[in-house]
Amino acid sequence: MPPIAPQRKSGLTMADPKATKRVQELRRQLEHHNYLYYVLDRPEISDAEYDRLFLELKELEARYPELGSPDSPTQRVGAEPLKQFVQVRHLQPMFSLANARNDEELRAWHLRVTKLLAEKGMDPAGAAFVSEPKIDGLAISLVYEDGRLTRGATRGNGEIGEDVTANLRTIGAIPIRLRLGRDEKPPAVVEVRGEVYLPLAAFQKLNQQRAAAGEPTFANPRNAAAGSVRQLDPRVAAGRPLSIWCYQIGFTDGLELESHWQALTWLREHGFKVNPLVKQHHDLDELTQACHDWEERRPELDYDIDGVVIKVDSFTMQQALGIVGRDPRWAIAFKFAPSTAVTRLLKIGVNVGRTGALNPFAIMEPVEVGGVTISQATLHNEEDINRKDIREGDWVLVQRAGDVIPQVVGPIIQKRTGAEKVYRMPEKCPSCGSHTVRPEGEVVVRCPNRSCPSQIVESIKHFVSKGAMDIDGVGERLVDRLFRLGMIRNMADLYYLDPEELVGLEISHSVNRNGREIPHRLQARSVGKMMDALDKSRQRPFHRVLFALGIRHVGSINARLLASRFHDIDALMAASREEVAGVEGIGPVIAEAVKEFFGEPHNRETVRRLRAAGLRFEAAAAELAGAGPLADQAFVLSGTLASLSRADAREMIEARGGKVSGSVGKGTAYLVLGENPGSKLARARELGTKILSESEFLKLMGR
Repeated sequence: MPPIAPQRKSGLTMADPKATKRVQELRRQLEHHNYLYYVLDRPEISDAEYDRLFLELKELEARYPELGSPDSPTQRVGAEPLKQFVQVRHLQPMFSLANARNDEELRAWHLRVTKLLAEKGMDPAGAAFVSEPKIDGLAISLVYEDGRLTRGATRGNGEIGEDVTANLRTIGAIPIRLRLGRDEKPPAVVEVRGEVYLPLAAFQKLNQQRAAAGEPTFANPRNAAAGSVRQLDPRVAAGRPLSIWCYQIGFTDGLELESHWQALTWLREHGFKVNPLVKQHHDLDELTQACHDWEERRPELDYDIDGVVIKVDSFTMQQALGIVGRDPRWAIAFKFAPSTAVTRLLKIGVNVGRTGALNPFAIMEPVEVGGVTISQATLHNEEDINRKDIREGDWVLVQRAGDVIPQVVGPIIQKRTGAEKVYRMPEKCPSCGSHTVRPEGEVVVRCPNRSCPSQIVESIKHFVSKGAMDIDGVGERLVDRLFRLGMIRNMADLYYLDPEELVGLEISHSVNRNGREIPHRLQARSVGKMMDALDKSRQRPFHRVLFALGIRHVGSINARLLASRFHDIDALMAASREEVAGVEGIGPVIAEAVKEFFGEPHNRETVRRLRAAGLRFEAAAAELAGAGPLADQAFVLSGTLASLSRADAREMIEARGGKVSGSVGKGTAYLVLGENPGSKLARARELGTKILSESEFLKLMGR
């Protein structure tokens, strides 16, 4: 729109009525788009268009200072650094919660609640409960007066917290003003409780940036979120992608609600981000199952949870149940097994991977983490060890979330005695004795010997893995045993095994209570299944075979790109570096790795033998250009499929031109639903995505 000229009256700049109207409209639009982007995850405009509206508003507010407002979207960032935080008293105490660590303790709490309700003359059969994920973040209180955010504070000791309003204003998911309906009057005061958190992907990126800048990394997302909110300079918080889940209404004046479920609904309707997976329940079995479901879903989430919060729904019942000490009787936290623990790092060992990379790992005193006893954890590489200053003999913090491989977060420096040893990577390969090298520009130390036994074994394990050839029945232990016996020397040898020689083969042993060794041998039935799996793998598409070869830098996506450009293995092997690098998404580094791989005579011989064994080294017609009846349609898989693996389902979709995504979005055509689906189901329902049962999916696939 054309610039609006300022008017002058008695020597003062006065806002043109058109400017006033435009400022109000811009604020309304920006608040609307903030809500769509941060709360609903459904943006309607591009970042560039949002920036254009934001800049226009900023320029108008600068031209007409009298139009400035503390709840303008331009005021989310840019506040001056504070000298210190001011302590504030909460309008209503933020209580802690008692814990239940197993089904028995949850049952005991439920029994106490129902018994006390009956004593108070209430029907416990009419009690409803609400289950919510217990976010592992920073608890905060937001106070809105006449619909405007006036104060944000940390929980502190539950009675008194720190005023961090300037920092909380920078979080896009926190509304500066309530979203009100037409002619709706806001409550005089409403206090909203929530948990500020840092998404896991953002946490990893933040730590990478801090490591690159030589700054200390955060131990976990909770520490990162708390450290961000408690910065005296709000610009630091503004530079970090914090978010929030709002879970409760505290003090109110002018707002009448009857239940916690009503409160959550009110929060959603007025612009707050409420977890879509919260549920209502009416009996103990439902509650218990919800807790176990959340624990199973934990690895799928992009935020940390350490349990499930369960609340009695009715506010009348909550008031009757009351509070004992600092814990409300009407709520409890079902806690998961801790995902971190402290133990002693005894020694640092090294594995040699299929590409020759020497991978250090921690050998520790056994400790229980996430409900599992572990004695080993990953250490990534020598540079990471040095950056974290991890030493042999240190007490260390170990982390394990869901099914993720345990990792050493860092040392507990306060516990050092001086006897700890600084670690250095070995100068010789622990598998073959070759002198190790560290290529220029890489952080990984490598064994250059292509005949290194560990590299060969790891390449075979990669070949049979689910993402590659998916050969069921050929596990890591069997690969190790067959290699040690000389029955296989590379991946091609698997297809030339004699089943009669395998039956009765000892693959491991155990020791009974009397100290006697009990051998475990391959049975005829297991060998038969293994041979069937090998036969089935001959039908894997060309791009899967190409990925399974284990070419350095060639992952599953790059393998698909190469298979689409070079329709068979002969064309790929004959292509020049420039031709390979010219494939969109490939580039010179991958091209060099491809040419180096096929330049090795033993690799070309392996390909020849695999081809002779019947594997597919040419692309089918549907693979070549993404053609097929499902061209460009996006699928998302959720839960466990009964009749086929996820890899098989993906293969079926991609063979018909479709694509598989990891998350549900506006462009998702279908959500395929297996048993025990995760949070993707709620998102699909919210967006109106077509949901397919397993039988409907198979029918769509023509099976």
